[in-house]
Amino acid sequence: MSAAVSPLAPKSMPDMPAIEGVAIATAEAGIKYKNRTDLLVMTFAADTQVAGVFTRSKCPSAPVDLCRQNLSQGTARVLVVNSGNANAFTGRKGRETTATTARAAANAASCGEDQVFLASTGVIGEPLDPARFTHLLADLAQSAQADRWLDAGRAIMTTDTYPKYATATVDLAGAAVTINGIAKGAGMIAPDMATMLSFVATDAPIAAPVLQALLSAGVEDTFNAITVDSDTSTSDTLMLFATGAAAKRGAPRITDAADPRLDAFKRALGDLLKNLALQVVRDGEGARKQVQITVQGAESDAAAKRIALSIANSPLVKTAVAGEDANWGRIVMAVGKSGEAADRDKLAISFGPIRVARDGERDPHYSEQATSDYMKNEEIEITVDLGLGAGTATVWTCDLTKEYVAINGDYRS
Repeated sequence: MSAAVSPLAPKSMPDMPAIEGVAIATAEAGIKYKNRTDLLVMTFAADTQVAGVFTRSKCPSAPVDLCRQNLSQGTARVLVVNSGNANAFTGRKGRETTATTARAAANAASCGEDQVFLASTGVIGEPLDPARFTHLLADLAQSAQADRWLDAGRAIMTTDTYPKYATATVDLAGAAVTINGIAKGAGMIAPDMATMLSFVATDAPIAAPVLQALLSAGVEDTFNAITVDSDTSTSDTLMLFATGAAAKRGAPRITDAADPRLDAFKRALGDLLKNLALQVVRDGEGARKQVQITVQGAESDAAAKRIALSIANSPLVKTAVAGEDANWGRIVMAVGKSGEAADRDKLAISFGPIRVARDGERDPHYSEQATSDYMKNEEIEITVDLGLGAGTATVWTCDLTKEYVAINGDYRS
Protein backbone atom coordinates (compact mmCIF):
# COMPACT_ATOMS: atom_id res chain seq x y z
CA MET A 1 0.00 0.00 0.00
CA SER A 2 1.33 3.41 -0.92
CA ALA A 3 2.19 5.68 1.99
CA ALA A 4 0.31 8.70 0.63
CA VAL A 5 -3.42 8.58 0.00
CA SER A 6 -4.41 9.56 -3.54
CA PRO A 7 -5.36 13.24 -3.83
CA LEU A 8 -8.46 12.02 -5.68
CA ALA A 9 -9.66 9.93 -2.72
CA PRO A 10 -13.19 10.54 -1.39
CA LYS A 11 -13.30 13.23 1.28
CA SER A 12 -15.30 10.92 3.54
CA MET A 13 -16.32 7.28 3.74
CA PRO A 14 -20.00 6.31 3.66
CA ASP A 15 -21.74 4.73 6.63
CA MET A 16 -22.03 1.10 5.60
CA PRO A 17 -25.17 -0.41 7.16
CA ALA A 18 -25.41 -4.05 8.11
CA ILE A 19 -27.13 -6.33 5.63
CA GLU A 20 -29.15 -9.09 7.23
CA GLY A 21 -27.74 -12.47 6.25
CA VAL A 22 -24.16 -11.22 5.74
CA ALA A 23 -21.44 -11.48 8.40
CA ILE A 24 -17.80 -10.38 8.05
CA ALA A 25 -14.47 -11.10 9.72
CA THR A 26 -10.89 -10.22 8.84
CA ALA A 27 -7.43 -11.26 10.02
CA GLU A 28 -3.70 -10.60 9.65
CA ALA A 29 -2.41 -13.79 8.04
CA GLY A 30 0.96 -12.32 6.99
CA ILE A 31 0.66 -13.64 3.41
CA LYS A 32 2.79 -10.73 2.13
CA TYR A 33 2.02 -7.63 4.16
CA LYS A 34 2.96 -7.07 7.79
CA ASN A 35 0.82 -5.35 10.40
CA ARG A 36 -2.26 -5.13 8.21
CA THR A 37 -5.25 -7.33 7.56
CA ASP A 38 -4.98 -9.46 4.43
CA LEU A 39 -7.70 -12.07 4.88
CA LEU A 40 -11.47 -11.58 4.54
CA VAL A 41 -14.20 -14.08 5.36
CA MET A 42 -17.79 -13.23 4.49
CA THR A 43 -20.54 -15.68 5.43
CA PHE A 44 -24.06 -15.75 4.04
CA ALA A 45 -27.42 -17.03 5.24
CA ALA A 46 -28.82 -20.22 3.77
CA ASP A 47 -30.19 -19.89 0.23
CA THR A 48 -28.25 -16.70 -0.53
CA GLN A 49 -28.32 -16.26 -4.30
CA VAL A 50 -25.12 -15.43 -6.18
CA ALA A 51 -23.97 -14.02 -9.51
CA GLY A 52 -20.52 -13.21 -10.82
CA VAL A 53 -18.53 -11.86 -13.73
CA PHE A 54 -14.86 -12.64 -14.18
CA THR A 55 -11.79 -11.79 -16.20
CA ARG A 56 -11.70 -12.70 -19.87
CA SER A 57 -7.97 -13.25 -19.56
CA LYS A 58 -6.90 -16.51 -21.17
CA CYS A 59 -4.62 -17.05 -18.17
CA PRO A 60 -7.08 -16.81 -15.26
CA SER A 61 -6.16 -17.49 -11.65
CA ALA A 62 -7.07 -20.71 -9.85
CA PRO A 63 -9.69 -18.96 -7.68
CA VAL A 64 -11.42 -17.61 -10.80
CA ASP A 65 -11.66 -21.17 -12.14
CA LEU A 66 -13.20 -22.35 -8.88
CA CYS A 67 -15.74 -19.50 -8.78
CA ARG A 68 -16.83 -20.17 -12.34
CA GLN A 69 -17.28 -23.83 -11.50
CA ASN A 70 -19.36 -23.16 -8.38
CA LEU A 71 -21.45 -20.33 -9.82
CA SER A 72 -23.67 -22.69 -11.79
CA GLN A 73 -25.49 -23.98 -8.71
CA GLY A 74 -26.57 -20.46 -7.79
CA THR A 75 -26.17 -20.26 -4.00
CA ALA A 76 -23.36 -19.10 -1.71
CA ARG A 77 -22.58 -19.59 1.97
CA VAL A 78 -19.03 -18.28 2.30
CA LEU A 79 -16.51 -16.05 0.51
CA VAL A 80 -12.79 -16.12 1.32
CA VAL A 81 -10.50 -13.40 -0.05
CA ASN A 82 -6.78 -12.95 0.47
CA SER A 83 -4.51 -10.10 -0.61
CA GLY A 84 -0.77 -10.18 -1.27
CA ASN A 85 -0.77 -13.23 -3.52
CA ALA A 86 -2.97 -13.76 -6.61
CA ASN A 87 -2.58 -17.56 -6.75
CA ALA A 88 -2.31 -17.12 -10.51
CA PHE A 89 0.09 -18.93 -12.84
CA THR A 90 0.77 -21.34 -10.01
CA GLY A 91 -0.08 -24.60 -11.83
CA ARG A 92 -0.91 -27.73 -9.86
CA LYS A 93 0.03 -26.06 -6.58
CA GLY A 94 -2.50 -23.32 -7.24
CA ARG A 95 -5.28 -25.80 -7.90
CA GLU A 96 -4.37 -27.71 -4.75
CA THR A 97 -4.46 -24.49 -2.73
CA THR A 98 -7.96 -23.62 -3.93
CA ALA A 99 -9.16 -27.16 -3.19
CA THR A 100 -7.64 -27.07 0.30
CA THR A 101 -9.08 -23.62 0.99
CA ALA A 102 -12.51 -24.63 -0.29
CA ARG A 103 -12.58 -27.66 2.02
CA ALA A 104 -11.56 -25.59 5.02
CA ALA A 105 -14.07 -22.86 4.19
CA ALA A 106 -16.88 -25.39 3.69
CA ASN A 107 -16.13 -26.91 7.09
CA ALA A 108 -15.98 -23.47 8.69
CA ALA A 109 -19.36 -22.45 7.25
CA SER A 110 -20.99 -25.89 7.50
CA CYS A 111 -21.84 -25.96 3.81
CA GLY A 112 -20.96 -27.78 0.61
CA GLU A 113 -17.74 -26.97 -1.21
CA ASP A 114 -19.84 -25.87 -4.19
CA GLN A 115 -21.17 -22.98 -2.05
CA VAL A 116 -17.67 -21.62 -1.41
CA PHE A 117 -16.25 -18.71 -3.42
CA LEU A 118 -12.61 -17.63 -3.38
CA ALA A 119 -10.67 -14.62 -4.61
CA SER A 120 -6.99 -13.76 -4.40
CA THR A 121 -5.12 -10.62 -5.38
CA GLY A 122 -1.45 -9.68 -5.41
CA VAL A 123 1.70 -11.07 -6.95
CA ILE A 124 1.32 -13.43 -9.93
CA GLY A 125 3.46 -16.57 -10.19
CA GLU A 126 4.21 -17.10 -6.50
CA PRO A 127 2.72 -20.23 -4.87
CA LEU A 128 0.17 -19.44 -2.15
CA ASP A 129 0.64 -21.59 0.95
CA PRO A 130 -2.83 -22.44 2.34
CA ALA A 131 -1.27 -23.26 5.71
CA ARG A 132 -0.77 -19.53 6.21
CA PHE A 133 -4.49 -18.91 6.60
CA THR A 134 -6.80 -21.96 6.35
CA HIS A 135 -6.45 -22.67 10.08
CA LEU A 136 -7.98 -19.25 10.75
CA LEU A 137 -11.18 -19.79 8.78
CA ALA A 138 -13.24 -21.63 11.41
CA ASP A 139 -12.74 -18.96 14.07
CA LEU A 140 -13.34 -16.19 11.56
CA ALA A 141 -16.61 -17.74 10.40
CA GLN A 142 -17.75 -18.08 14.00
CA SER A 143 -16.76 -14.55 15.02
CA ALA A 144 -18.06 -12.81 11.89
CA GLN A 145 -20.31 -9.80 12.49
CA ALA A 146 -22.72 -7.87 10.28
CA ASP A 147 -21.27 -4.40 10.86
CA ARG A 148 -17.71 -4.90 9.60
CA TRP A 149 -17.93 -3.65 6.03
CA LEU A 150 -15.22 -1.06 6.63
CA ASP A 151 -12.86 -3.82 7.79
CA ALA A 152 -13.72 -5.83 4.69
CA GLY A 153 -12.70 -3.01 2.36
CA ARG A 154 -9.32 -2.61 4.07
CA ALA A 155 -8.50 -6.33 4.07
CA ILE A 156 -8.56 -6.72 0.27
CA MET A 157 -6.23 -3.80 -0.58
CA THR A 158 -2.87 -4.25 -2.31
CA THR A 159 -1.37 -1.08 -3.84
CA ASP A 160 -4.62 0.78 -3.17
CA THR A 161 -4.14 3.96 -1.16
CA TYR A 162 -7.68 3.85 0.24
CA PRO A 163 -10.47 1.29 0.66
CA LYS A 164 -13.45 1.65 -1.67
CA TYR A 165 -17.06 1.54 -0.46
CA ALA A 166 -20.52 2.33 -1.76
CA THR A 167 -24.02 1.81 -0.40
CA ALA A 168 -27.59 2.46 -1.51
CA THR A 169 -31.10 1.97 -0.16
CA VAL A 170 -33.85 1.46 -2.70
CA ASP A 171 -37.56 0.74 -2.77
CA LEU A 172 -38.50 -2.72 -4.04
CA ALA A 173 -42.28 -2.86 -4.42
CA GLY A 174 -42.83 -0.93 -1.19
CA ALA A 175 -40.04 -2.52 0.88
CA ALA A 176 -36.68 -0.86 1.54
CA VAL A 177 -33.72 -2.98 0.48
CA THR A 178 -30.01 -2.21 0.90
CA ILE A 179 -27.08 -2.72 -1.46
CA ASN A 180 -23.48 -2.55 -0.17
CA GLY A 181 -20.32 -2.85 -2.21
CA ILE A 182 -16.55 -2.86 -1.74
CA ALA A 183 -13.80 -2.91 -4.33
CA LYS A 184 -10.03 -2.98 -4.65
CA GLY A 185 -7.89 -1.97 -7.55
CA ALA A 186 -5.28 0.60 -8.49
CA GLY A 187 -3.08 -1.03 -11.14
CA MET A 188 -3.46 -3.74 -13.78
CA ILE A 189 -6.84 -2.19 -14.54
CA ALA A 190 -8.41 -2.71 -17.96
CA PRO A 191 -11.42 -4.79 -17.02
CA ASP A 192 -13.15 -7.24 -19.28
CA MET A 193 -16.19 -8.43 -17.33
CA ALA A 194 -14.98 -7.14 -13.95
CA THR A 195 -12.14 -5.26 -12.33
CA MET A 196 -9.69 -6.71 -9.91
CA LEU A 197 -11.91 -7.58 -6.93
CA SER A 198 -15.35 -6.23 -6.06
CA PHE A 199 -18.05 -7.71 -3.85
CA VAL A 200 -21.62 -6.48 -3.63
CA ALA A 201 -24.37 -7.75 -1.33
CA THR A 202 -28.06 -7.01 -0.89
CA ASP A 203 -30.93 -8.24 1.26
CA ALA A 204 -33.28 -8.17 -1.75
CA PRO A 205 -34.96 -11.51 -2.60
CA ILE A 206 -33.75 -11.83 -6.18
CA ALA A 207 -33.17 -15.19 -7.89
CA ALA A 208 -29.68 -16.05 -9.13
CA PRO A 209 -30.51 -15.93 -12.88
CA VAL A 210 -31.98 -12.44 -12.44
CA LEU A 211 -28.94 -11.33 -10.41
CA GLN A 212 -26.70 -12.60 -13.20
CA ALA A 213 -28.63 -10.67 -15.84
CA LEU A 214 -28.48 -7.49 -13.75
CA LEU A 215 -24.75 -7.83 -13.07
CA SER A 216 -23.77 -8.71 -16.64
CA ALA A 217 -25.67 -5.69 -17.93
CA GLY A 218 -24.56 -3.34 -15.16
CA VAL A 219 -20.86 -3.97 -15.65
CA GLU A 220 -20.71 -2.80 -19.26
CA ASP A 221 -20.92 0.95 -18.67
CA THR A 222 -19.18 0.87 -15.29
CA PHE A 223 -16.33 -1.55 -14.57
CA ASN A 224 -15.92 -2.38 -18.25
CA ALA A 225 -15.65 1.31 -19.07
CA ILE A 226 -12.60 2.11 -16.94
CA THR A 227 -8.90 1.66 -17.53
CA VAL A 228 -5.78 2.64 -15.62
CA ASP A 229 -3.04 1.02 -17.67
CA SER A 230 -4.70 -1.18 -20.36
CA ASP A 231 -3.71 -4.39 -18.53
CA THR A 232 -6.47 -6.91 -17.77
CA SER A 233 -5.78 -8.85 -14.58
CA THR A 234 -5.72 -12.63 -14.31
CA SER A 235 -7.88 -12.31 -11.21
CA ASP A 236 -10.71 -9.90 -12.08
CA THR A 237 -13.73 -10.90 -10.01
CA LEU A 238 -17.01 -9.07 -9.39
CA MET A 239 -19.65 -10.92 -7.37
CA LEU A 240 -23.17 -10.07 -6.24
CA PHE A 241 -24.87 -11.85 -3.33
CA ALA A 242 -28.57 -11.58 -2.41
CA THR A 243 -29.60 -12.95 1.00
CA GLY A 244 -33.33 -12.43 0.49
CA ALA A 245 -33.81 -11.26 4.09
CA ALA A 246 -35.96 -8.33 2.98
CA ALA A 247 -38.72 -10.80 2.10
CA LYS A 248 -39.63 -10.76 5.79
CA ARG A 249 -40.37 -7.04 5.40
CA GLY A 250 -42.62 -7.57 2.42
CA ALA A 251 -40.16 -7.44 -0.47
CA PRO A 252 -41.38 -9.72 -3.28
CA ARG A 253 -39.19 -12.49 -4.66
CA ILE A 254 -38.10 -11.48 -8.15
CA THR A 255 -37.66 -14.33 -10.63
CA ASP A 256 -37.87 -12.46 -13.94
CA ALA A 257 -35.25 -9.96 -15.08
CA ALA A 258 -37.95 -8.08 -16.99
CA ASP A 259 -40.08 -7.54 -13.86
CA PRO A 260 -40.85 -3.77 -13.80
CA ARG A 261 -40.60 -3.81 -9.99
CA LEU A 262 -36.83 -4.18 -10.50
CA ASP A 263 -36.40 -0.83 -12.26
CA ALA A 264 -35.34 1.21 -9.22
CA PHE A 265 -33.07 -1.58 -7.97
CA LYS A 266 -31.43 -1.86 -11.38
CA ARG A 267 -30.70 1.88 -11.46
CA ALA A 268 -29.34 1.84 -7.92
CA LEU A 269 -27.10 -1.13 -8.68
CA GLY A 270 -25.77 0.60 -11.80
CA ASP A 271 -25.03 3.77 -9.84
CA LEU A 272 -23.27 1.78 -7.12
CA LEU A 273 -21.12 -0.11 -9.64
CA LYS A 274 -20.18 3.17 -11.34
CA ASN A 275 -19.30 4.70 -7.97
CA LEU A 276 -16.93 1.83 -7.15
CA ALA A 277 -15.44 1.79 -10.66
CA LEU A 278 -14.65 5.50 -10.55
CA GLN A 279 -13.06 5.09 -7.12
CA VAL A 280 -10.72 2.54 -8.73
CA VAL A 281 -9.81 5.06 -11.46
CA ARG A 282 -9.26 7.78 -8.88
CA ASP A 283 -6.86 5.46 -7.04
CA GLY A 284 -4.94 4.57 -10.19
CA GLU A 285 -1.33 4.04 -9.23
CA GLY A 286 0.28 7.49 -9.07
CA ALA A 287 -2.87 9.19 -10.39
CA ARG A 288 -3.41 12.90 -9.94
CA LYS A 289 -6.27 13.43 -12.39
CA GLN A 290 -9.47 11.63 -13.35
CA VAL A 291 -10.13 11.70 -17.09
CA GLN A 292 -13.52 11.19 -18.74
CA ILE A 293 -13.40 10.45 -22.46
CA THR A 294 -16.58 10.65 -24.54
CA VAL A 295 -16.64 9.68 -28.19
CA GLN A 296 -19.68 10.57 -30.26
CA GLY A 297 -20.55 10.54 -33.92
CA ALA A 298 -19.06 7.07 -34.42
CA GLU A 299 -20.47 4.42 -36.76
CA SER A 300 -21.74 2.41 -33.74
CA ASP A 301 -21.63 2.42 -29.95
CA ALA A 302 -19.13 -0.44 -30.06
CA ALA A 303 -16.86 1.53 -32.40
CA ALA A 304 -17.16 4.58 -30.14
CA LYS A 305 -16.09 2.54 -27.13
CA ARG A 306 -13.07 1.06 -28.91
CA ILE A 307 -11.96 4.54 -29.96
CA ALA A 308 -12.53 5.91 -26.45
CA LEU A 309 -10.42 3.10 -24.97
CA SER A 310 -7.71 3.72 -27.58
CA ILE A 311 -7.50 7.29 -26.30
CA ALA A 312 -7.76 6.30 -22.64
CA ASN A 313 -5.03 3.67 -22.92
CA SER A 314 -2.54 5.84 -24.79
CA PRO A 315 0.53 6.55 -22.63
CA LEU A 316 1.08 9.71 -24.70
CA VAL A 317 -2.41 11.02 -23.99
CA LYS A 318 -2.17 10.10 -20.29
CA THR A 319 1.25 11.71 -19.81
CA ALA A 320 0.07 14.86 -21.58
CA VAL A 321 -2.81 15.08 -19.08
CA ALA A 322 -0.31 14.56 -16.24
CA GLY A 323 1.69 17.47 -17.63
CA GLU A 324 -1.49 19.57 -17.96
CA ASP A 325 -0.91 19.82 -21.70
CA ALA A 326 -4.02 19.86 -23.94
CA ASN A 327 -2.14 18.07 -26.73
CA TRP A 328 -4.97 17.25 -29.11
CA GLY A 329 -2.48 15.83 -31.62
CA ARG A 330 -2.18 12.82 -29.35
CA ILE A 331 -5.97 12.47 -29.36
CA VAL A 332 -5.91 12.44 -33.17
CA MET A 333 -3.17 9.79 -33.06
CA ALA A 334 -5.20 7.56 -30.75
CA VAL A 335 -8.34 7.89 -32.86
CA GLY A 336 -6.41 7.03 -36.00
CA LYS A 337 -4.75 3.91 -34.56
CA SER A 338 -7.96 2.45 -33.12
CA GLY A 339 -8.82 0.55 -36.30
CA GLU A 340 -12.31 2.06 -36.38
CA ALA A 341 -13.70 4.29 -39.11
CA ALA A 342 -12.63 7.93 -38.80
CA ASP A 343 -12.36 10.90 -41.16
CA ARG A 344 -9.53 13.28 -40.31
CA ASP A 345 -11.35 16.23 -41.86
CA LYS A 346 -14.54 15.71 -39.81
CA LEU A 347 -12.95 15.41 -36.38
CA ALA A 348 -13.83 17.81 -33.58
CA ILE A 349 -12.05 17.67 -30.20
CA SER A 350 -12.89 19.44 -26.94
CA PHE A 351 -11.26 19.66 -23.53
CA GLY A 352 -14.10 20.38 -21.15
CA PRO A 353 -16.17 23.26 -22.62
CA ILE A 354 -13.32 24.38 -24.87
CA ARG A 355 -13.33 23.15 -28.46
CA VAL A 356 -9.72 22.99 -29.54
CA ALA A 357 -10.16 21.48 -33.01
CA ARG A 358 -12.91 21.11 -35.59
CA ASP A 359 -13.17 19.97 -39.22
CA GLY A 360 -9.74 18.42 -38.96
CA GLU A 361 -7.82 21.51 -37.85
CA ARG A 362 -7.33 23.84 -34.90
CA ASP A 363 -10.47 25.72 -33.91
CA PRO A 364 -10.15 29.41 -34.93
CA HIS A 365 -11.41 30.47 -31.50
CA TYR A 366 -8.91 28.28 -29.61
CA SER A 367 -7.34 29.94 -26.55
CA GLU A 368 -4.09 28.49 -25.22
CA GLN A 369 -4.52 30.28 -21.89
CA ALA A 370 -8.08 29.09 -21.33
CA THR A 371 -7.15 25.52 -22.20
CA SER A 372 -4.07 25.57 -19.97
CA ASP A 373 -6.19 26.82 -17.09
CA TYR A 374 -8.74 24.05 -17.66
CA MET A 375 -6.03 21.34 -17.64
CA LYS A 376 -5.13 22.27 -14.05
CA ASN A 377 -8.41 20.74 -12.84
CA GLU A 378 -8.43 17.38 -11.04
CA GLU A 379 -11.19 16.13 -13.34
CA ILE A 380 -10.65 16.44 -17.08
CA GLU A 381 -13.25 15.76 -19.77
CA ILE A 382 -12.20 15.02 -23.34
CA THR A 383 -14.86 14.85 -26.06
CA VAL A 384 -14.27 13.63 -29.60
CA ASP A 385 -16.92 13.96 -32.32
CA LEU A 386 -16.20 11.82 -35.38
CA GLY A 387 -19.06 13.22 -37.45
CA LEU A 388 -19.86 9.83 -38.99
CA GLY A 389 -22.90 8.41 -37.23
CA ALA A 390 -24.87 8.08 -34.01
CA GLY A 391 -22.50 5.86 -32.00
CA THR A 392 -21.45 7.12 -28.58
CA ALA A 393 -19.55 5.84 -25.54
CA THR A 394 -17.92 7.15 -22.38
CA VAL A 395 -14.95 5.66 -20.56
CA TRP A 396 -12.86 6.81 -17.62
CA THR A 397 -9.13 6.68 -16.94
CA CYS A 398 -6.46 8.60 -15.02
CA ASP A 399 -3.24 10.34 -15.89
CA LEU A 400 0.11 8.54 -16.04
CA THR A 401 2.80 9.85 -13.69
CA LYS A 402 6.30 8.82 -12.67
CA GLU A 403 4.82 7.38 -9.47
CA TYR A 404 3.18 4.63 -11.56
CA VAL A 405 6.63 3.52 -12.71
CA ALA A 406 8.01 3.69 -9.15
CA ILE A 407 5.17 1.59 -7.73
CA ASN A 408 5.38 -1.10 -10.40
CA GLY A 409 9.15 -1.11 -10.70
CA ASP A 410 9.54 -2.64 -7.24
CA TYR A 411 6.14 -4.34 -6.76
CA ARG A 412 7.62 -7.78 -6.00
CA SER A 413 10.34 -6.42 -3.70
